[in-house]
Formats: sequence, structure tokens, C-alpha cells
Amino acid sequence: MVTVTPIIIEGQPFTAVTVLLPKTTLLTVSSDKGYIMCGALDVGLLNEKLRDRKIVAGRAVGVRTIEQLLDAPLESVTVEAEDLGIFAGMRGRDALLKMT
Repeated sequence: MVTVTPIIIEGQPFTAVTVLLPKTTLLTVSSDKGYIMCGALDVGLLNEKLRDRKIVAGRAVGVRTIEQLLDAPLESVTVEAEDLGIFAGMRGRDALLKMT
């Protein structure tokens, strides 16, 4: 099952997507500029092999709900996210606000 939900953080719109898969759940919250995602995101791949795409993204691990993803500290971020002032340890919702 896939659930797409609009959410508002400090007046800014984002899109939350939850994908229920066997034995795991994929979670992401995105803006027009970038996104945060659960531990399935491969930040190393984005930074190395896909660097020319300039993807703004962050990864949080150990989360099971969208709310946890928003509140969790990011474990890693892309180089492009760092250029926007997003860093590992920053809460997901704070990183998203920098992606508006």
C-alpha cells in the first residue's frame, strides 16, 4: 500500500509518502527542492555516482513513521544538502524547512 499525505511545517507545504512493503516500510517527505528519507536512502550513491544530479537529501535511520522521520536527527546528508546548511544531526523537519 502507498499513502501520500500533504503536510504543513511552519506554514510550508510538503508531501509525505509511506510505502508498506514486506518486512519494511519506506518513508519520505519532500519539497520541490529536496527530501528526507528513511534508512533505505543511499546517500553515498547520491554523493558519488549521481553527484551531477545535485540531489538535496537527508537520511534518518531507525524510523518507522512519518512523525518519527520528522523528529529524528539525520544520520547523513548529501553534499548539495550541506550547501544549503543542512547537516547530520539536524532534525528532519528543520532540514525540510531549509529545502523550501
